[in-house]
Amino acid sequence: MPSLLPLFNACWLHSLLLGLLFTMAHLSAAEIKWSQFDSPSRGLVAAIGSYANGCLSGAQALPLKGEGFQVIRTTRNRFYGHPQLVSFIETFAKQTQLMGMDDLLIGDISMARGGNFEFGHSSHQIGLDADIWFRQAEQQLSEQARENPQALDLVDRQNFSVNQYWQTQHAEMIRLAALSPEVARIFVNPAIKQQLCTMTWADPSWLNKVRPWWGHSLHMHVRLTCPTDDALCQNQQAPPLGTGCDELDWWKLQMTAANNAKQRSAQVKPRPKPKVMKVKPEQCIRLLSQTE
Repeated sequence: MPSLLPLFNACWLHSLLLGLLFTMAHLSAAEIKWSQFDSPSRGLVAAIGSYANGCLSGAQALPLKGEGFQVIRTTRNRFYGHPQLVSFIETFAKQTQLMGMDDLLIGDISMARGGNFEFGHSSHQIGLDADIWFRQAEQQLSEQARENPQALDLVDRQNFSVNQYWQTQHAEMIRLAALSPEVARIFVNPAIKQQLCTMTWADPSWLNKVRPWWGHSLHMHVRLTCPTDDALCQNQQAPPLGTGCDELDWWKLQMTAANNAKQRSAQVKPRPKPKVMKVKPEQCIRLLSQTE
């Protein structure tokens, strides 16, 4: 009877090689900078993975200027998105223009193939997130103003409230976006959420989508739900029922404590937090291998 040892050794070696190739692929994916791609991938459109750990196939570039909007910081090359998001921005800008608002300023969306930013965000990885600034533009921005836009901060951190720059149009802008069926969440500063909660609305149910989060005093962060035909896209769990206005006491305590701590340690340089590398979906690793 022939020995099975050579066959066993061959199978073992084959499995080992496959494992090494798989590990190398994931290591290379972690080392590659997604910002090196300046063009979308070929193939089907797909948001792959989660908002904070994924990639984007077949991205579409948002025009740098359109009806009712302008893209800022274009040299970052972060104006790519899922076609559904591009369509949302174009439609939303037309709606705000009809309401008498000036041009919306569109900040970060995603890179040409999604993936991790080198700085600025942990999300925005699958082309379904967009930062829409609270400052608007009355006219076409110069190249210098476009690349170095003047921000409009709406929050008084000392008093956990909006400041003198807050206008009713900011509330209308947030409400209009939240009423869009494809919008899953809108992240704003907790003080802005509090302001919205103090206002009178015929139907306040849309406030459920407006979620308080750190920062977000210069812009609102709009996040769309996963497209129904993107099987690899991972939605977040739906927000709790209700308007969320009852959560704000907790946020006030947290932000007051954080603000006081920041003032006490203003001269102390904080230690950088270690980065945790997440394993990308296998489809994202394939995306890295496409040269065009």
